[in-house]
Amino acid sequence: MTAMQEGAHVPSVEESDEPKMRDVFSDVPTDTGLATDPAGVVIAELGDADPRILTLSADVGVTLAEFRSRHPERYIEMGIAETNSISVAAGLAASGFVPYVFSMSAFGVLKTAEQLRTGAAYNRLPVRLVGRLTGLAMGFFGTSHHAVEDVAVARAITGLSVVAPADAQSVISLMRATVDREGPVYIRIAEDAQPVYAEPPTYRPGELLRVREGADVTLVGHGMGVGLALRAAARLAEEGVQAEVLDAAWLKPFDAEGVVASARSTGAILTIEDHDVVGGLASMVAEAVGRAGVAAALGSIALPDERLEVGVPAQLYERYGLTVPNVAAQAKALLGR
Repeated sequence: MTAMQEGAHVPSVEESDEPKMRDVFSDVPTDTGLATDPAGVVIAELGDADPRILTLSADVGVTLAEFRSRHPERYIEMGIAETNSISVAAGLAASGFVPYVFSMSAFGVLKTAEQLRTGAAYNRLPVRLVGRLTGLAMGFFGTSHHAVEDVAVARAITGLSVVAPADAQSVISLMRATVDREGPVYIRIAEDAQPVYAEPPTYRPGELLRVREGADVTLVGHGMGVGLALRAAARLAEEGVQAEVLDAAWLKPFDAEGVVASARSTGAILTIEDHDVVGGLASMVAEAVGRAGVAAALGSIALPDERLEVGVPAQLYERYGLTVPNVAAQAKALLGR
């Protein structure tokens, strides 16, 4: 586990408790000082620095407008052909390039699982799949656009690394870290995450990053779950509960030892994620703690394994408990308070 570092965003209790729903394709500055779409910003910068980098768009070309403007010869629009995108990317990777395939998360992993496994991972090729609009961020488009099984599928593919940035600064850090990593990587970007870091954090591959120290209960999340955990911890502190907050940006390889150490330390772990309760972070933490034989109270805030509702994303997250008040309440319940 990597220790807490300077530069973490410590929220006040007056800050919004709810996810900030943003237009991910606009260019409006945020409180991080970055454009709304940090992935588009950083991939253009990476392309400037490394001629091996090229991009393939599965009908999300607006995200790559800056890259396309600077490097039109290294941009390929594939349309809604996600499976072909990974196959083409594998061929390009075998030819010495480092291709980044941009897609909606709902289609990026489920449609391309075989290509990721056999074409990219089996051959240890540096294909990077960037999944946008995770969880229920496209909830108003219906069940077809819910991206809630992708982590479970991706982590089962041998040789595929999986990362889930906590906020805009985290996106920058992890996108940069993937350039020279061996083998394929799935980068899961949650647009509805709140700020966690004041500057790009330093991650160590396969390690949890401690964002806040605490001795009573552990809150661990990925993507939007980290911001929710951090704000819930601030609320809990007012009630005398000291919550440790861990950023599980590296979902594979996963820091099982770090989770077990935290379980032994606090005795209670609550996971927070915009993913099905089956196969995601909740399962990963339970597997690690159970295999270690540690007696700890475990809880999870995740999407239920059932047919999910359709509607406005912020309202859906509230319905399914992905809110600061519910995180705080569930943490206290785990402690019997």
